[in-house]
Amino acid sequence: MAIKRIGVLTSGGDAPGMNAAIRGVVRAGFYHKVEIVGIFRGFSGLLNDEIKVLSHRSVSNIISRGGTILKTSRCPEFMTYEGQKRAVEILQRNSIDALVVIGGDGSYRGADVLSREWNFPCVGLPGTIDNDLNGTDRTIGSDTALETALDAIDKIKDTVNSMERIFIVEVMGRNCGYLALKAAVAGGAEQVLIPEVPYELPDICQEITEGYIRGKASWIIIVAEGAGSAVDLAKKITDITDLETRVVVLGHIQRGGDPTAEDRILGSRLGVAAVDLLVKGESGKAVGIVCDKVNLVSLEAACSPYKLDTSSDLKLIRILT
Repeated sequence: MAIKRIGVLTSGGDAPGMNAAIRGVVRAGFYHKVEIVGIFRGFSGLLNDEIKVLSHRSVSNIISRGGTILKTSRCPEFMTYEGQKRAVEILQRNSIDALVVIGGDGSYRGADVLSREWNFPCVGLPGTIDNDLNGTDRTIGSDTALETALDAIDKIKDTVNSMERIFIVEVMGRNCGYLALKAAVAGGAEQVLIPEVPYELPDICQEITEGYIRGKASWIIIVAEGAGSAVDLAKKITDITDLETRVVVLGHIQRGGDPTAEDRILGSRLGVAAVDLLVKGESGKAVGIVCDKVNLVSLEAACSPYKLDTSSDLKLIRILT
């Protein structure tokens, strides 16, 4: 079947660079003479028929903007049989032949269900700051989020050194410690706590105490949100070491801001690649970049459990502390 109309949506958490990907999809559609329609507010907007044609000019000047012009949301209803059935009916009623889904593992699972169980052509693009999807070296938004976290850590470090305190900086990462791990290396932190690696708080406190005895009066610990509450950890560290411990929770600031050059380029390349793939009649794939080349894996494989390689970075942090 010839693809004449492609829908594009962003789903789950927003990530800087999503707009670049949307722009890539729209401009590639124009190149291939395929009409592109935007579906607003993710799968929730699809179920509410929030669909609008995107012209070549409608994506002008969005490549440098954070967030997503299509808005985004989470939609538990879509994961039900009734929700999926209604989604397919709405797609067909709007003469949409294929769908580009930009998001994380939950979004990929939604696209995979449509592709495999409902035989509706879908392609996924990796839009998540956590960098926790298979089949790509980088996900859209992860570079910007890392730079945002690092900028905050650099500023915090000035206070840490001036006031000789322990600071715990909590970054995003409920199930994946990528941001925490890379921010700890780049920010020169003394310790990092991530969900993938168990830790013993008394051992960390002993290291801090021994460092204090040697004259090291400041200490930065980066903790991924999935590895424990920074507030709780700070209280326990103070109780054990009797040293003043402060907390900074970066929270959703990491999702915002103008995308870096890398995320703008990544989003653009993947948006174009997604349309190219659908026009050629391929679907059920997630598009990524591996070793600077476009890489394809099945949607099912892309959202299977992700294993973060931690050993080299953890060793590096220990050597440099």
